[in-house]
Amino acid sequence: MGGAGVGGELCSAGQVRTPAPTRTGAIIGIVSDTHGLLRPEALAALRDSDYIIHAGDIGDPAILKTLEGIAPVTAICGNVDREAWAKKLPATNVLEVGGIFIYVLHNLRDIDLQPEAAGFSIVVSGHSHVPRQETKNGVLYFNPGSAGPRRFQLPVTIGRLTVNDGKVSGEIVEIVPGFE
Repeated sequence: MGGAGVGGELCSAGQVRTPAPTRTGAIIGIVSDTHGLLRPEALAALRDSDYIIHAGDIGDPAILKTLEGIAPVTAICGNVDREAWAKKLPATNVLEVGGIFIYVLHNLRDIDLQPEAAGFSIVVSGHSHVPRQETKNGVLYFNPGSAGPRRFQLPVTIGRLTVNDGKVSGEIVEIVPGFE
């Protein structure tokens, strides 16, 4: 009987798989406003995510199934998600990662709480298609923009949050440069 050796994992047929280098922290991929279009570029940009948030206007339930193949998904419905499948999705949701609490809603104008008083460190929203991140009263407000069909002259983007030792950093990633 063969062994895997130090630092390896025994797989079927005696193959040895070396574990990936460890990384600290968690990566949260954030997508919004796909409107039924999940681009290959978005999938590639989300591939290393430990968690995925979809901030509404999904447009097609197959998008959530595809994203679930990458990482656990926290999703909410948006104003265009009106079919029967979308009725199962909440209007708001919460994700906790590494002691950081994230409040998710589609349209930031509909927020019905004070995030800092409720213990949220991050508020994720979509709807506007405008990528944006800013901190107010110690809370990061993060909109990944739109990963679906390009609207107006806005970029096609996703977002990424990195949670490490109780700290969060965010970035907006343009996934389709230029104009279509």
